Amino acid sequence: MGVLPQHARLMRLATVAALAVALGLVLAKAVAWWLSGSISLLAGLTDSLLDSAASLLNLIAVHVALRPADEDHRYGHGKAEALAGLGQSLFIAASAMLVGVQGVKRLLEPQPLSSEMLGIAVMLLSLALTVALLLFQRHVVRLTGSTAIHADSLHYRSDLLLNSSILLALLLASIGWQQMDALFAIGIAFYILWSAISIAREAVAVLMDQELSPAISAQMHALACGVPGVLGAHDLRTRISGTRWFVQLHLELPGELSLSQAHALCVAVEEAICREFPRAEVLVHADPPEVLKP
Repeated sequence: MGVLPQHARLMRLATVAALAVALGLVLAKAVAWWLSGSISLLAGLTDSLLDSAASLLNLIAVHVALRPADEDHRYGHGKAEALAGLGQSLFIAASAMLVGVQGVKRLLEPQPLSSEMLGIAVMLLSLALTVALLLFQRHVVRLTGSTAIHADSLHYRSDLLLNSSILLALLLASIGWQQMDALFAIGIAFYILWSAISIAREAVAVLMDQELSPAISAQMHALACGVPGVLGAHDLRTRISGTRWFVQLHLELPGELSLSQAHALCVAVEEAICREFPRAEVLVHADPPEVLKP
């Protein structure tokens, strides 16, 4: 079972939208920073530049992840999404360091700002575009469960706070609190770094085949045991690859069943789990009770 066509279309559209927003913000922030000299705007520009690189990486990764399984990748190419998330975390961490260095430098060597109102207008535009993108990404993640889109959404969520902070810093600078510009830039840098760590942890969990949550595994176990004729289930294993959940489990079935009857029960268990969790691909092995005896 591959990715649904409508899900694939949404994922591709989300990556294109993120790249378009990032490039638009790069242009707007570059003009505003050049005219105002704001270090917090430079922080926003740096972040948007790296957002553009990360979103381009995401677009490529989603394109690869949506390829169907082939002879060399029998489980599909879904882990390309996790690799993209890991790459994004590196981009974001780099942006945090650049922003932090510039913030400290401006704090030690204060400079007056100019054209604050232009910077404020650009940040209002940035906030509006970022909110619109986040709402669309949340819709796509809810439908598809895409790791790459979720990672992209996380760092654009951090951008929402970053852009709000820059707006506040510019407002304070416009009434004479010039040092707040550098202090906000340093605070933003720490927040961006924390976001990078969160994205990296999620990507590594997927690449290392971390199990789904115990609650989901317990629910799958209950669904399997709830099929009439099934005596029990054991050795339930799960992992994530892109938008798919791969599930394996052993069913305990009466030994006197025919092969056709046992197969029918295995199919019933697969269907019960997939109805509740459409992202799951289930592989079932049947065991008679006698093989479980010590």
